[in-house]
Amino acid sequence: MDEAERRRPPLAILTDFPGFHLRLARKLRPRGIRNVYYICPQFWAWRPWRVNLVRRRFTQALCIFHFEEKFYADAGVPVKFIGHPLVGNVKPTMTREFFCKKYGLEDGDPIITILPGSRRGEITHHVPVLVEALVKIERIMPGSYGVVVAVAPGLDSKKLKAMFPPQWQVKFIDKDTYNALAAADLAIVSSGTATVETALLGKPMIVVYRLSPLTARLAKPLVRTKFLSMVNLIAGRAVVPELIQQEFTPQRVATEAGNLLSPSKEGRQRVEEMLRGLEEVQRLLGPPGAVERAADEIRKLLNAVQSNAK
Repeated sequence: MDEAERRRPPLAILTDFPGFHLRLARKLRPRGIRNVYYICPQFWAWRPWRVNLVRRRFTQALCIFHFEEKFYADAGVPVKFIGHPLVGNVKPTMTREFFCKKYGLEDGDPIITILPGSRRGEITHHVPVLVEALVKIERIMPGSYGVVVAVAPGLDSKKLKAMFPPQWQVKFIDKDTYNALAAADLAIVSSGTATVETALLGKPMIVVYRLSPLTARLAKPLVRTKFLSMVNLIAGRAVVPELIQQEFTPQRVATEAGNLLSPSKEGRQRVEEMLRGLEEVQRLLGPPGAVERAADEIRKLLNAVQSNAK
């Protein structure tokens, strides 16, 4: 605040992190500093009453999901949908053939890519279930297939590898998630931004998530959405299967995986339907250039503030 007092900037651009930024905005506004929220908090999902704080403390909100625009506008917040900054930036850098050669996979075999999460709690709750699910998948799938685990930044790949049976030929890959997803026939993804990245790559997926029972009981009354995965929230319907809490079991994962990897007519139709849904999600995320559009909106506001000050 001392620096804000000294500089007296016309605008403050605050990004997500509502626990801190809502309080900061409250202190900046009386000092004549106009607040812009770039990447609005997901209040539509939990504690929606806090949108009123955004209305009182922010001059402009810039949202990255199309449905957020109506939520904030209905609450009286000046808002604009700019699109998702990942659009145009999520792309592979190698072919599937090269990826398989690099990591020792058979190009002709189906590949299951797993994104088990990025937090230690997610790894603790997800990996044991996924390991059991892979055992069941092996029983129901004829022939061989490859398993790739994309290790999130900040995770210890050695510790993660130790959670899988040592005799398994699982490939643990660091810093190459987009190529791991692009090469996959099926992705099993922890709910979060990774589901948006998977959708942008147009890959069939199963979304999973599990909290501790106590945390789940505490969180349940606060959640206001029908779906948990961003893919289904964006589409407004069930495009991909969500296996959450008690539904996230080895058998359910194996059953969904078997259905999506099945060479049967029904299996192919299900994948085609999902891919059509993912194309819809890609469209709803907006065109490339979200950051540039955000900059344009901020520039317009800055020009207006400076003109009024003359």
